[in-house]
Amino acid sequence: MADKKLLLIDGNSLTYKAFFALFTSLERFTNEDGLHTSAIYGFNRMLDDILKDVQPTSALAAFDAGKTTFRTKMYEDYKAGRAKMPDELREQFPFVMDLLHDRGIKTYELKNYEADDIIGTLAKEASKKGYHVTIITGDRDLTQLCSDKVTVAISKKGVSEIEKYTPSFVKETMGITPEQIIDVKGLQGDNSDNYPGVEKVGPKTAVKLIQQFGSIENLYEHIDEVSGKKLKEHLIRDKDQALLSKKLATIDRDAPLTISLSDLKYDGADNDKLVDFYKKMNMKSFLREMEGASNQDAEKLPDVKYTVLTKDNLDELDQLSGEIVFNIEMLEENYHVAPFAGFVIGNQNHWYVSRDIDLLDDPKIKNILENKNIKKNVFDAKAQIVAANRENIKLNSVDFDMLLASYLLNTLDNSNDLAKVANRHNYYGVKPDSEVYGTGKKKEIPADDHVFFTHIVRKALAIDELKDKMIDDLKKHNQLDLYRNMEVPLSYVLSEMEIEGITVDVDTLEALKSKFTEHLSEIEQAIYQEAGEEFNIGSPKQLGEILFDKLKLPVVKKTKTGYSTSVDVLEKLAGLNPIIDNVLAYRQLSKLISTYIDGIKKDIYSRDHKVHTRYLQTLTQTGRLSSVDPNLQNIPVRTEEGRKIREAFVPRHKDWELFSSDYSQVELRVLAAISGDKNMQEAFKNGEDIHAATARRIFELPSNEDVTSELRRQAKAVNFGIVYGISAYGLAKNTGISRKRAQEFIDKYFREYPGVKKYTEDSVKFAEDHGYAETIMKRRRYLPDINSKQFQKRSFAERTAMNSPIQGSAADIVKVAMIRMQRELKKRGLKATMLLQIHDELIFEAPKDEIPVLEKLVPSIMDSAVDLDVPLKVESHYGPNWYDIKK
Repeated sequence: MADKKLLLIDGNSLTYKAFFALFTSLERFTNEDGLHTSAIYGFNRMLDDILKDVQPTSALAAFDAGKTTFRTKMYEDYKAGRAKMPDELREQFPFVMDLLHDRGIKTYELKNYEADDIIGTLAKEASKKGYHVTIITGDRDLTQLCSDKVTVAISKKGVSEIEKYTPSFVKETMGITPEQIIDVKGLQGDNSDNYPGVEKVGPKTAVKLIQQFGSIENLYEHIDEVSGKKLKEHLIRDKDQALLSKKLATIDRDAPLTISLSDLKYDGADNDKLVDFYKKMNMKSFLREMEGASNQDAEKLPDVKYTVLTKDNLDELDQLSGEIVFNIEMLEENYHVAPFAGFVIGNQNHWYVSRDIDLLDDPKIKNILENKNIKKNVFDAKAQIVAANRENIKLNSVDFDMLLASYLLNTLDNSNDLAKVANRHNYYGVKPDSEVYGTGKKKEIPADDHVFFTHIVRKALAIDELKDKMIDDLKKHNQLDLYRNMEVPLSYVLSEMEIEGITVDVDTLEALKSKFTEHLSEIEQAIYQEAGEEFNIGSPKQLGEILFDKLKLPVVKKTKTGYSTSVDVLEKLAGLNPIIDNVLAYRQLSKLISTYIDGIKKDIYSRDHKVHTRYLQTLTQTGRLSSVDPNLQNIPVRTEEGRKIREAFVPRHKDWELFSSDYSQVELRVLAAISGDKNMQEAFKNGEDIHAATARRIFELPSNEDVTSELRRQAKAVNFGIVYGISAYGLAKNTGISRKRAQEFIDKYFREYPGVKKYTEDSVKFAEDHGYAETIMKRRRYLPDINSKQFQKRSFAERTAMNSPIQGSAADIVKVAMIRMQRELKKRGLKATMLLQIHDELIFEAPKDEIPVLEKLVPSIMDSAVDLDVPLKVESHYGPNWYDIKK
């Protein structure tokens, strides 16, 4: 007979644990009726893991019946003072119970008793009858139930990490037996359950006493043997509290249950009911994962047929015309260097697969991929364009990019896994890569051809199946133009920029590293001298001891492990002791060497001495591009040392130069345009310094010439802060003025720029009504927190509703300029090449004789990228390297 295994679930504890593990994503987990589902989701994820691990024959989930139990009668303040359960959590409990029932697990609660007592009683009964018992909980109080037959699994971190307690593990980690846990709790008390214990007795002292005396009762029988006068006094005075606390901590293992083990047989889920439940909760990922569900929303993976391509059957590709799906499969994210695993090409009429990448060189395939009359449907166009280029193929006529389309439809939940993206659009016919290839160091392409080919064909089938639906959704969102005329063309522009790369002079980097290392050594010695001893400057613990224990600097913030030495803490102490400034300089210089110099060197390709950054087109919610491998948008420019790193970036030829064109105050110009504010528009149309113009209005000065640099600085803070929803407190902090004065600035600003005031109000109202903010190009940013009951979340969403249209529209303008610029360079046959996009700046390399052409051409293209009610302004410069571009 198979082993009898009982799974006992602490329903209340795990529901709380799941809720707070996903608390930061609370508003993202809702169903169509607005019901919060984060606790349900997290609970189910834990349930999946524990059921797979335990494989029980019997199961029960125990819940508390209410606040009043036999313990509250013993001690009125038991569990008093606990924070009120959030409404978002309270509403989910009935559905957690529904979930359990649909999964074939009974639930039970008992008046005047807690879930712990139900679990303790059943664990005792099951142990006697030869069951192996597993208790899953988030509450360490239940570890007292450990025995040779009972394992207590504690949900340690989030909803995934489990720590299993057995008697030996309790002894090893706590130094006591499971039975003695209640004695320790009696002495130390419990803040969570609000019972007192003995004053001044913490966990370490409590364990030490129980290790010495065995139990509370024996401790008091030998109270004279306790060392320490004060400790003995506390123990004697609080004896009644200690004994009461032990009773409160003790789980009742003889509760009067009305169910027995025979009622708890576990036969698995009712799949039909579970599918209905997942649909109701909008839990598409669980629908996808279900096996054996009969409902079509949890459909089985489709059977697929394919032909393995060889040199002998390439003629069959002649039947491919009109429209195909194409995908080069790569395991690594960096498609510039990732090994190719294989490819799939075809459509629903016929799929062709191969592991032999060399086949792509054959004219039969190359002609199809380069044929502009055959539409290509892909997942991540830029990756496929770059990958094809590595095989000397120009992938033309990408029509559908599933990743780009999904990103535009909802920027909230981006993924580079095709299956996860498909799931978001209610298609479940393909497995995630992790299930086929594994993860981490174990990630690899299956050796079994059928497993591998079936997977990549299913991915291709998902692209094919979802195209019409997603294109239709883009139409409904008024985003088809954004998709076809901006994002798809941009993927070609970015791929060309990435393929070109930018040259890096390694000798310059090495010289900088040598110089920085020497300077770092000087700073290090200065720190040692100021500290009066040598220590590990990189150790927060040792640094904290030097600063706060030895040098007696004021403590700003403490952490669980000691003093905080974070940057914000050190900046508050700046000026109190020279060591602070030196530590800050030391950290900055260390990071420049490790992150930027060494980091950039690591990413230089030996074949061409260039770095080929990847621009992430589907990452940010505003539409801004980001850069990785290496991140060239993040090279520090606020310090001279940081700026000097740009010296290493040079044109490909010595007689060429780098050329830069940068939008000036593009976000404020966008604000002036979309707000329609006449005063702000007038300032830009007249070519005024907008910050001086704002200062003149706020401070009621005769002219811009009367604006001092300090007043301009304050006005600049207001200009950039107001539209992002800055408060009087925030403005005061940024400018150094009083909070009252800051509020006066804000009030005056809105009186002078009434259109901006109306824009902020209208933006929030639009988001409240529609659930998203929108740019001038119809790019959406969804704001699930805009109607949240939580003030902080709602406030952040309101600020986002104000600034997203501005940031996103500015990003759109830069993208349009890039597309038009690339087109014009090719049209004119110039050697000049666009290399980088750094925020609102475009960087080119060109022969010196083409620089005069670029000085006229680039600003004219960028100025006219979008037709706004205010002029766009572009500033251009050039030089022998990125650092020396003339400013």
